[in-house]
Amino acid sequence: MWNQFFLLEEYTGTDTQYVGKLHTDQDKGDGNLKYILTGDGAGSLFIIDENTGDIHAAKKLDREEKSLYVLRAKAIDRKTGRQVEPESEFIIKIHDINDNEPKFTKDLYIATVPEMSGVGIIKTALPDMSRENREQYQVVIQAKDMGGQMGGLSGTTTVNITLTDVNNNPPRFPQSTYQFSSPESVPLDTPLGRIKANDPDVGENAEMEYSLVEGDGSDMFDIITDKDTQEGIITVKKQLDFEKKVLYTLRVEVSNTHPDPRFRHLGPFEDTAVVKISVDDVDEPPVFRKPFYLIEVDEDVKEGSIIGQVMAYDPDAIKNLIKYSVDRHTDLDRIFNIHSANGSIFTLKPLDREAYPWHNITITATEINNPKQSSHIPVFIRILDINDHAPEFAKYYETFVCENAKPGQLIQTISVMDKDDPPRGHKFFFEPVPEFPLNPNFTIVDNKDNTAGILTRKDGYSRHKMNAYLLPILIFDNDYPIQSSTGTLTIRVCACDNQGNMQSCNAEALILSAGLSTGALIAILLCILILLILVVLFTALKRQRKKEPLIISKDDVRDNIVTYNDEGGGEEDTQAFDIGTLRNPEAREDSKLRRDVMPETIFQIRRTAPLWENIDVQDFIHRRLKENDSDPSAPPYDSLATYAYEGNDSIADSLSSLESLTADGNQDYDYLSDWGPRFKKLADMYGGDDSDRD
Repeated sequence: MWNQFFLLEEYTGTDTQYVGKLHTDQDKGDGNLKYILTGDGAGSLFIIDENTGDIHAAKKLDREEKSLYVLRAKAIDRKTGRQVEPESEFIIKIHDINDNEPKFTKDLYIATVPEMSGVGIIKTALPDMSRENREQYQVVIQAKDMGGQMGGLSGTTTVNITLTDVNNNPPRFPQSTYQFSSPESVPLDTPLGRIKANDPDVGENAEMEYSLVEGDGSDMFDIITDKDTQEGIITVKKQLDFEKKVLYTLRVEVSNTHPDPRFRHLGPFEDTAVVKISVDDVDEPPVFRKPFYLIEVDEDVKEGSIIGQVMAYDPDAIKNLIKYSVDRHTDLDRIFNIHSANGSIFTLKPLDREAYPWHNITITATEINNPKQSSHIPVFIRILDINDHAPEFAKYYETFVCENAKPGQLIQTISVMDKDDPPRGHKFFFEPVPEFPLNPNFTIVDNKDNTAGILTRKDGYSRHKMNAYLLPILIFDNDYPIQSSTGTLTIRVCACDNQGNMQSCNAEALILSAGLSTGALIAILLCILILLILVVLFTALKRQRKKEPLIISKDDVRDNIVTYNDEGGGEEDTQAFDIGTLRNPEAREDSKLRRDVMPETIFQIRRTAPLWENIDVQDFIHRRLKENDSDPSAPPYDSLATYAYEGNDSIADSLSSLESLTADGNQDYDYLSDWGPRFKKLADMYGGDDSDRD
């Protein structure tokens, strides 16, 4: 019965605790046998008396660490060292005693319980516990063993209980009325104020949304919700106007974004408040009646004519007076001006649609009492066309007719151009000039499509008799007033092949092609050679003669001596005073144009009356003088008069700035308009309203 022993744990006695005794029948008590113990804890926890076989526990044992030990025992003969019995095994079990109190797995437990919850393992002791009243609770729990009987051990732990939030509180405004103010010039979407409702809930349950209830001012303002602060931000949706309304009363509603249907019975989960917004008056700039103005005016309108009017008003209740002016940066040529009081726009200079069909100017309206308040408006002025330009040839035509031309043959088709732009389109007519209604050589045929054809009227032309013809053509339009001009077409006579292709238009070529013989050509060449020899001999004789002085006497007058008492025009003056032309009037160029002025058109060549051979110089000068006096395109550039002082008899007194007034105030120059046409330019520059002198 010794194969199992029992031992109490946590032995606290002074001696070692006796476990049991090993004994074999072979032991005679003479001390010849020796007991040996091996296994768990042998020699350290358990020791054996090798003579008697008594086993003791050398240390205090703990069942919670190890509840049983397996050991082996054997008995050997001291003299022989042999086992007297086979080795046997036994178990030592440790008996449990109540030496450990109950322990919780955690020193601190954290639990959450939704407020307003029912019972649970840890249940609320009070109904409808409110997180808003108290959120944190701490509970100490004790555990006892032995069913709580006397002598049992116990352990405790702490449980922190947090009541989680539910949406059981509606949002409420802390006050029923809010007041804000805003200037009328505030930009759109500008925040005017913030309001906030209170909600004891937290997190998602406290999220709110603000809105405006239909009513006064709901179309003028808006309210948005700040998701971070849960505030309602009131903004401007339309432009405010103090003169129209000074006070708005809004009704703002707030509600929970995530209501809980379980708590609907606790009351409405929305609230309303009144927001009053007062509008403050601001001094605003003038306002024009239109966003822009479009004015149409005929190009032949007289200077100073009123062509349109702009209107602006002061939107403020004071209704300040307004003055108008032209922004001179948009009218650098000072073509227009405006009456400062009534906004009537009038012209200062003639208009020309062909040069500027549109004028875009800016009008400024400024409060007289507060010049800082001003507004600008664009004015688009369209110049309407008036038939003030005569039609003329579209280009310069190089026209020729073949010597072998037949009657009725088309030699040229001409077209014209007109700077005007009539609303019904161009329609041109072609006719012979009244002075030569019937031309024996050519016929003008109007094609009725703004072109005309030039047809031959006779059979054959001769370069020898006439190498060029001048055909004047009268051109006029159908607009009102009718404008007309005369274009001269130069038609050269040329030699052509059988297909009508031009070969030569030179009159000398006609003589050579008339069938000159070889002998005649040789004779002509010999004559030319003899002339060259005579020229060489004459030149040699001239060199041998003694050179005479340039001017023999003071009375000697040479051809091209021009005297200047001021700065002249160089080559232009030399050409204008070419006395050699007077000596030989027929040698001048018929079509030569003046170089000091621009001709009206390069297509019209002014022709002079033919001169006969025996015309004297005096008659020639009178004819040339009459021609230039009647030519509107050639102003008299013959002389230049320079005056270095003012006349004594001038009604304008002195215009020198040295004697001008030194006062800073503006001077009145309206009297310049009464001094006549010579002072018209100064009157335009310095006369008129203030806006014209800006």
